[in-house]
Amino acid sequence: MEELYKKYSKLVYRYLYSLTKNKELSEELMQETFCGALKSINNFKGESKITVWLCQIAKNKWKNYLIEKSQINTVAFDENIEKILIEDNISNSIDEQNEKIQLYKEIHHLDEETREVFYLRIKGELSFKEIGEIIGKTEEWARVTFYRGKIKIKEELLSNEKRM
Repeated sequence: MEELYKKYSKLVYRYLYSLTKNKELSEELMQETFCGALKSINNFKGESKITVWLCQIAKNKWKNYLIEKSQINTVAFDENIEKILIEDNISNSIDEQNEKIQLYKEIHHLDEETREVFYLRIKGELSFKEIGEIIGKTEEWARVTFYRGKIKIKEELLSNEKRM
């Protein structure tokens, strides 16, 4: 298990951080993930990649944490996504704040898998290959899903501007 930890702990941590946006919580859940993996290593049948299995355990640990804290939301990861379609150095002007709120709304309307790809890519800083492995899909699927989601958000934002 020590070898698994050394090899995959950074990936699991980044995945958890993309979900929690909290360093300490991500570290705690990562430890719980590997403890859970150790307890259920005999259940791992090799039907998926070890990274997918570990990230699924991590996701379950995170969901359990949310249930315990009564913080479940329809958008599981809806914090700090300014980097997606707008500049990194956003000021606090009213117009830019409204744009940011609109962006959040559009991301919220994406289907769950597309939202997850967005957050893993942007906040988790994961590659499309890593995202595909975590979700149990291909690298190409992750890339296409991200691209289509981006197009959908841009179209909605443009459509909203025309209505105003």
